[in-house]
Amino acid sequence: MDTTIVEDVKVSTGHWIGGERVASGDTFEDVSPIDETTIATVARGSANEVDAAVAAARDAFPGWAALSPKDRAAVLHAVGEGIEKRALELAAVETRDNGSLLRSMQRSVMPRAGHNFHFFADELLTLAHEDFDTRGHTNHVSWDPAGVAAVITPWNAPLMLGTWRLAPALAAGNTVVFKPPEWAPLTASMLADIACEAGVPDGVFNVVQGIGEEAGAALTAHPGVGRIAFTGSVDTGKLVAAAAAPNLTPLSLELGGKSPFLIFADADLDAAVAQAVGQYDNAGQVCLAGTRLLVEDAVFDAFVERFLERAGALREGAPREETTDLGPLITREHFERVDGFVQRARVAGATTLLGGGPNEDLGGLHYRPTLFVDVPDGAEILHREVFGPVLTVQRFADEEQGVAMANDTNYGLAAIVYTGDRERARRVSQRLVAGTVWVNCFFVRDLRAPFGGARDSGIGREGGQWSFDFYADVKNVCAAPWQTQDTTEN
Repeated sequence: MDTTIVEDVKVSTGHWIGGERVASGDTFEDVSPIDETTIATVARGSANEVDAAVAAARDAFPGWAALSPKDRAAVLHAVGEGIEKRALELAAVETRDNGSLLRSMQRSVMPRAGHNFHFFADELLTLAHEDFDTRGHTNHVSWDPAGVAAVITPWNAPLMLGTWRLAPALAAGNTVVFKPPEWAPLTASMLADIACEAGVPDGVFNVVQGIGEEAGAALTAHPGVGRIAFTGSVDTGKLVAAAAAPNLTPLSLELGGKSPFLIFADADLDAAVAQAVGQYDNAGQVCLAGTRLLVEDAVFDAFVERFLERAGALREGAPREETTDLGPLITREHFERVDGFVQRARVAGATTLLGGGPNEDLGGLHYRPTLFVDVPDGAEILHREVFGPVLTVQRFADEEQGVAMANDTNYGLAAIVYTGDRERARRVSQRLVAGTVWVNCFFVRDLRAPFGGARDSGIGREGGQWSFDFYADVKNVCAAPWQTQDTTEN
């Protein structure tokens, strides 16, 4: 089976189906955004490989589903430990594959990937609902494994976002077919090796590499799939939903965002500025990012002045350097897409306060952190997800206008509110249309909490018990009172 060496790590470029490496007749090139060179030639799956993977998963399902929660949890903990043991290798490979900062991969992203498995292994052992009584009848709730789960993840944090879905799907007793992103597929292949070493039975976890329009489309339309979990763009999410519809396959969609970041005059302005500049993290390739900065009139000028000073100190460069704050965008295609948004915003009348184009000094796929002001109402840049280091800043007069501007979007993934008034925080949070609202903080995630989007940002909630509600068939057994049998012999 073909392999490649990335950052001194040996990585298989084949599929993982039924406990074996499988090749394909066709391949695709995996290009690193760091220098736009090919780092791997990867097996390009089609409907044939998807059929084989689903068949292997269906064959393995009865045995995996029959394992006790304790035994399944032990295997999942072993997977988590395997990720932790190889965290530095995984971080190095993923940085090379998608251009994310190495320090972030090492310190937060890969540790979180391991934690996802540990958390859902533990959550499985506490999964229960108290029996309840209905006129003397007893109701008992259980979570039955649903079958084969298809998991499709994006390229901006492919392994961590994959484990967020894979761990609960496996914990619930499902088997899985995982389709990683073609722009950054390599750590998914490494996870297959880790899962095998951890004792995951053959066929329980499968990886099919390939292009979304081919392998992804075949997987989401497959009648043998019982659940679909997809993270990606709104347009692709609609295609996934359409493919799932003929089979009535339940699906969980985490899609795009255009999140508001509200800063009130009574906020800690320095903290708000620091958090706002932090929205350039991962070169803006974060679906949750608060890209629409909404600032109350009284502090607007002071906010902008401090923002520009702090953002001007950001360092663009090689993502493997400790001092780098922004690395490259993922591909040339995406680079051109981001630049198109920026140029059209200028034509629409927006004023550039920061950046506004490629970083000519660095070249490659590096794009300068950009901030627009004086953006006309209804402009594209206020309403469509750019997924790059591009923010807008607007002023509002009072709470009513601020909330109205925040909700003026088709998205509803997240929102950020900075204020020194506890009661205002409560009022505003209740009125914002968002799956998650952060108050005086950002990106604090507790896996027990529900996560998902409203409006075009997605369907469903996952996290804690909500994940098991999705990845299982929730059953209620209602039993009449048992009559005492008279066993006295005549």
